[in-house]
Amino acid sequence: MSRSLGSGAHCIGALALYKKGQAKETTSAMTENSGKTTHFGFSEIQESEKAGKVQGVFNSVANKYDVMNDAMSMGIHRIWKDAMMDWLAPRPGQKLLDVAGGTGDISFRFLKRAGRGHATVLDLTEPMLTEGRKRAEAASMADSLDWVVGDAMALPFEDNTFDVYTISFGIRNVTVPQQALNEAYRVLRPGGRLMVLEFNQIPNEMMQKVYDLYSFNIIPRMGQLIAGDKDSYQYLVESIRQFPDQETFLGMVKKAGFENAKYRNLSMGIACLHSGWKI
Repeated sequence: MSRSLGSGAHCIGALALYKKGQAKETTSAMTENSGKTTHFGFSEIQESEKAGKVQGVFNSVANKYDVMNDAMSMGIHRIWKDAMMDWLAPRPGQKLLDVAGGTGDISFRFLKRAGRGHATVLDLTEPMLTEGRKRAEAASMADSLDWVVGDAMALPFEDNTFDVYTISFGIRNVTVPQQALNEAYRVLRPGGRLMVLEFNQIPNEMMQKVYDLYSFNIIPRMGQLIAGDKDSYQYLVESIRQFPDQETFLGMVKKAGFENAKYRNLSMGIACLHSGWKI
């Protein structure tokens, strides 16, 4: 169940934002999907198990998450996130919802670019938000930030609340990504924008093989060395290979109702930005 993290005038009482009808629908959907399976890395599990397993991964790596991001990508993730902001072009006064927002990277960038606005960082894993609130940017932007524990598939917000919805390297960890996209559409205002940054498929087969060699042989070892957790980073590498390719995911964005949907490959397709508008 979602709840607000921290205090202050702008902190959201996420539980209070649930509508009774939404709660009933969520319970019904969970009952309906109880027998379905999904993937957790290369393993097949019950859908009902995935959220808990994902929480376990990020609980384990939270205090080393930012360090590992720099190590794994050799700092390139910062360039990808800046490219996201370049395409998004934040404007003063906009309200951002950053889902799977973790330690706040995207929200900090958004607020710096917008100059004046508000960002809500939502994550399933409370220790990730706790780490984000320790960062210097969080203190300097405290009046413009909320930190909320919540589920991407059942957002604790009213319809038509936000101008921008972002999710960065998080949607592949959601049990049913299409449901998360549907929720994104619901909470965005008409004229609002979705932007997804995620690892993806390299169109060049040889380059994909080279990337796979690096991912499967180096990243889990880095996880053991830096975070003391090889298994969590093995899962994260496997989860990338299970995520739909660029065109398939573009179809999912359109299915959720977004128009003018497009994508841009970054670093030859290692990562990709998907964009769509609620019109």
